[in-house]
Amino acid sequence: MRRLVIALVVVAGLPLAAADIGPDKGTLVIVGGNMQDPAIVKRFIDLAGGPGAPIVIVPTAGDADDYDQYYSGLKQWRDNGATNLTVVHTRDRKVADTEAFVKPIRAARGVFFLGGRQWRLADSYLNTLTHKELNALLARGGVIGGSSAGASILTSFMVRGDTKSNEKMIGDHIVGLGFLKNAAVDQHLLRRNRQFDMLEVIDKYPELLGIGLDENTAIVVEGDRFDVIGQSYAVVYSNKPVAGASGRFYFLGAGDRFDMKSRKATRQGNEWRPLQGVRPEG
Repeated sequence: MRRLVIALVVVAGLPLAAADIGPDKGTLVIVGGNMQDPAIVKRFIDLAGGPGAPIVIVPTAGDADDYDQYYSGLKQWRDNGATNLTVVHTRDRKVADTEAFVKPIRAARGVFFLGGRQWRLADSYLNTLTHKELNALLARGGVIGGSSAGASILTSFMVRGDTKSNEKMIGDHIVGLGFLKNAAVDQHLLRRNRQFDMLEVIDKYPELLGIGLDENTAIVVEGDRFDVIGQSYAVVYSNKPVAGASGRFYFLGAGDRFDMKSRKATRQGNEWRPLQGVRPEG
């Protein structure tokens, strides 16, 4: 499928975006939902240290009250080689603040948040000992990831966090775990025709970098840079000129790279080269 890089016109007068900062150490793997591509799962496992690395799976965004080590969501990970998996789950912030609860996270090389409703993750873990230990995991070079709701919780600004409707971009929960700062991530982007929804967010909060991820697509974040992997597109939204042209959003495909600080996108051929914006006809 031929890749497009599309740049649309910036609304005049909006301030330039503030610098977005990824984790100083460690890696993020942020997935747009419906994670079916084995390459995404295997990339996370490799970043954690390989099949035997201790990986924690967090299903708290889901609808069920309880999850255990027989949870069906582990099958995908086992099918892709992971052999050291632990399920960690609570809806009680007091439990999330205990030493016993965070013990598996302290031993982990990777933590992955599954999908559902992201406000449940915020209610359970934001500003708890669990949150502190997740930051410590990154600081020791580990990997944190999430898919769907588990993707949106990873940034400082959390979209679709309303407790009544996931159609509201700016809801009653807007604070995420903040592993990717000055940014917001949306998911299921093209599959659910959401590609224009992030514009509302960056209009109200122009300092943010918006990132939209289609299903079965991920970004791998190291420092201030991310690479796109998977089967569809990542979409970048910014009030700062990007990709060689004024634009509000544009598309990146698998193999493309984006520097969040400079707002520059590159594609690898024989060497990394800048991507140029292409205006649509008409």
